[in-house]
Amino acid sequence: MKYLYGNAIFITGASSGIGLATARAFAEAGYKVYAAARSCEETARGGITGIRMDVTDEASVARAKDFMAARGGVGIILNCAGVGIAGAAEDALEEDVRRAFEVNYFGVLRVNRMFIPMLRERGGGLVLIVSSVAGQMPLPYHVHYCGTKYALDCYAEALRMEARQFGVRVSLIQPGGTKTKITESRRVAVPEGSPYAEDCAIAALRLGHTEQTGDSPERVARAILKLAEKQNPPVRVTIGALNQISMLLRRISPARAFEFMLQRMFD
Repeated sequence: MKYLYGNAIFITGASSGIGLATARAFAEAGYKVYAAARSCEETARGGITGIRMDVTDEASVARAKDFMAARGGVGIILNCAGVGIAGAAEDALEEDVRRAFEVNYFGVLRVNRMFIPMLRERGGGLVLIVSSVAGQMPLPYHVHYCGTKYALDCYAEALRMEARQFGVRVSLIQPGGTKTKITESRRVAVPEGSPYAEDCAIAALRLGHTEQTGDSPERVARAILKLAEKQNPPVRVTIGALNQISMLLRRISPARAFEFMLQRMFD
């Protein structure tokens, strides 16, 4: 296999779901995989080296960066760590919203800020960011999660333009509903007495059903592996035909028509 960006990949959020599936896919393809997560075992087996790291902890990310630098650096960074949050736009608690942004958005910034210099030093590399189709549409009662992904979309596009001069390529992966642990771990942030409580609970259940009947993490992992084989990967890759149709409708439909469609999905 030809390794366009070297044969070492660093993956965050690699203890389960898309992160774990991608770690296994890259290991099977012959890559040296460094799998980071808060709950990772610090062991090496099957081509995967576990690194205990928390994307919200500056010192933790710095230790992981030093660990990788001592092993010759890395050519591919896959930002996969993420958490879910449900709640109405009006009344979701700030503490919960800040936590979601700290993991989903600032965690990506923190990892890339420390790791991209290694890509520049080697003359280039690939930065991959797992976002979501939710980064292109405001799902009712999931707006704060969507907000973290909206922010990632903007960040990835800017980083892609800025880092190109150093040979660093950037691509965004947009899965839709995917069968992972995010369903069971999603924080439903509803204050006591909220007038939105019942609707929010229903919306969370519907999204959970979409996830648990959706794509497998392995399908997303295969799409990510293909990106590592492209010299000039696209700005974003949307996983699944239905999600691609949704993205097309988002672009071509009148705003009110698309809003009506989304509201019907979660009413």
